[in-house]
Amino acid sequence: MIRASLALLLALAPSPEPVTWHWPLTDHGVVRRFAPPPAPWLSGHRGVDLRANPGTAVHAAGPGTIGYADQLAGRGVVTVHHPNGLRTTYLPVLPSVRRGQHVTTGTPIGTLQSLTPPHCQQHCLHWGLLRERRYLDPLLLTGAGLVRLLPHWP
Repeated sequence: MIRASLALLLALAPSPEPVTWHWPLTDHGVVRRFAPPPAPWLSGHRGVDLRANPGTAVHAAGPGTIGYADQLAGRGVVTVHHPNGLRTTYLPVLPSVRRGQHVTTGTPIGTLQSLTPPHCQQHCLHWGLLRERRYLDPLLLTGAGLVRLLPHWP
């Protein structure tokens, strides 16, 4: 968790263009938080679930290029590649964008799909964040994530 938080802070270091991040939903009640596994091969929750009704518009959390926008394992998935090697994922989403399309913060990328049964106890958007192959807490992009810093010993 500590390494992931520090990796994200380094990933958000100044780039040639300032990046503004927003929530992917206008109503963003968190149903389930990021809970990474203790080892990459173990089970865990590699993103956050945000409460939403089917048909709700989903927006790009930051500027970037659409890397994937199609069905995967019976549900719609959209990924956005951002500056500094970050990638956000959104599912289940019926895409309204196409691969290679440039998006800005807040660009609509699709609508929340209905899953039967739903991923959560209620309908939700699963929002993920990766830097290369490492999962990070997407709430850090909005300032709502948990950041833990290592102590400093002289």
